[in-house]
Amino acid sequence: MADKIQEAYKTSKSIYDDVLTQGSFFSKMYIKIFWSGTDDNEVARKVLSYIPNDFKGTILDVPVGTAVFTEEKWKSLTNAQITCLDYSVDMIEQARKRLEGCSNITCIQGDVGNLPMEGSSFDIVLSMNGFHAFPDKKKAFRETYRVLKPGGKFIACFYIKGKSRITDWLVKNILAKKGWFSPPFPTEDQLLKILKHLYKDIDLHVDGAMVYFCCKK
Repeated sequence: MADKIQEAYKTSKSIYDDVLTQGSFFSKMYIKIFWSGTDDNEVARKVLSYIPNDFKGTILDVPVGTAVFTEEKWKSLTNAQITCLDYSVDMIEQARKRLEGCSNITCIQGDVGNLPMEGSSFDIVLSMNGFHAFPDKKKAFRETYRVLKPGGKFIACFYIKGKSRITDWLVKNILAKKGWFSPPFPTEDQLLKILKHLYKDIDLHVDGAMVYFCCKK
């Protein structure tokens, strides 16, 4: 499964940013038809708004992808210490180029299921468009919780099952088979159960077939 995911993101690296940011007519149609009109750019803005513009603590961004959504935000947080991690070598190399020259930002290749950090290391753990790709979601939830400080924030967004029949079909029959997404996928109720077991002060929203939220350890 890990090799399949690695290869999937390697082969899609030339179109990854365009699809996510809806940079072309076909990308916009893909989002409108298959993702119930969800605007990834708008969801990203809402997710990143959970992080104060004057934030000075520690952040783990997993998976960073190509940093297409986070580049501007991370470069503005000059007093924060930011670690960007991705399983895909190709993605982390693109992120490293985008964030080059920022001494407070470190980019590393790694596995969310076995994070190379000590427990209670970060004030914020951010996971954008990651959990629907993680093959072992239990380990991902456990590890992101482990490295978060008590009182720290877990902020995320990803595909949620059961909100759009056409999106559920696309994920099951195309995206998962290609290796871009990895089942199982939680419904909103299942996700809330997981979060309530680990976190408090949960602020959760659903936009089309995407969920985004902020909660506290």
